[in-house]
Amino acid sequence: MTHPASFPEPPHVCHDLPRRVLFLAYPQMGLLDLTGAQTVFWAASKARNERGLPGYEVRTASLGGGLITTAEGLAVASECLQVLLDQALDTLVVPGAPQMIGLLPDQGELIEALRHASHKARRTASVCSGTFLLAAAGLLQGRRAATHWAMCDDLQRLFPEVQVDAESIFVEQEHLWTSAGVSAGIDLALALVEADCGREVAMQVARELVVFLKRPGGQTQFSQLLKVQGEDSAAFEALHLWINDNLGDPRLSVERLADQANMSLRNFTRVYKQKTGRTPAKTLELFRVEAARRLLETSAQRIEQIARLCGFGNEERLRLAFQRHLQVSPRDYRARFARSVPLAEIQGSLT
Repeated sequence: MTHPASFPEPPHVCHDLPRRVLFLAYPQMGLLDLTGAQTVFWAASKARNERGLPGYEVRTASLGGGLITTAEGLAVASECLQVLLDQALDTLVVPGAPQMIGLLPDQGELIEALRHASHKARRTASVCSGTFLLAAAGLLQGRRAATHWAMCDDLQRLFPEVQVDAESIFVEQEHLWTSAGVSAGIDLALALVEADCGREVAMQVARELVVFLKRPGGQTQFSQLLKVQGEDSAAFEALHLWINDNLGDPRLSVERLADQANMSLRNFTRVYKQKTGRTPAKTLELFRVEAARRLLETSAQRIEQIARLCGFGNEERLRLAFQRHLQVSPRDYRARFARSVPLAEIQGSLT
């Protein structure tokens, strides 16, 4: 039984000194959950040092110190957590573990140490299923949080007081940050660096690591086709593939989907929602949004053309769908995520 955490004012952090970032390690944690975010802070320190400014002091700690074996089998050196907590702490980061559900019942001591450490940190963050440890420590009650999309249902079941965000790459709730699956920890760390050091340093880090600077909460962490394949919807697999191949047809409707599934409209609507958890109309719109996202990222076609190709009919309907699902306009989305398209072509498509 966890209780709401109370958060005293964090200790003053002197920005003339390196910011100490502490990663909380434990057996069977995910290796990339740890090292992906650590590499971002390392690159940010390098960028800051080149400007004659202090960077980050990144440390890895565990309950007892020593070598910690990751889920992938590689052992990582760690220091004793209690010793490091006697020093000023800026950011606490908790990696996830592939088998978190099985590990969680035996993590009482780690959870208590996390709860204590979080009070000493200016902010606390989790990568992937590390969100479960934050929730178990009582840090996320009544707060919105992200985790790996495949574990969202488990997070909601085990911690109903958490507002699970199944879509976002990462979520910031005041001093608490949570992120989606594995590599999203890199996105989270870049956002933390940008908040600390500004966009110029974050851009330099992103270029060095050859990653996008920001996939904001508006960019979903998985494809809709991948998601529905993982649901109890085997009966509709062929239908989903057919939808994906016919998105540009403006006559595509729930009635046509029912015909394609050889079911009456009423029965199709009922069974589909029962199996997938959403209405056929919502699935159709999500597939169209995803198709539009891909075209905005990879093509120089005008937004009006993309709207027609994806079955929205016009740019305004596309804009409304983007605002509804991604909280960003198609133009802003393209400005953030367009890739592999010459800049002149993209600019021309926006005029």
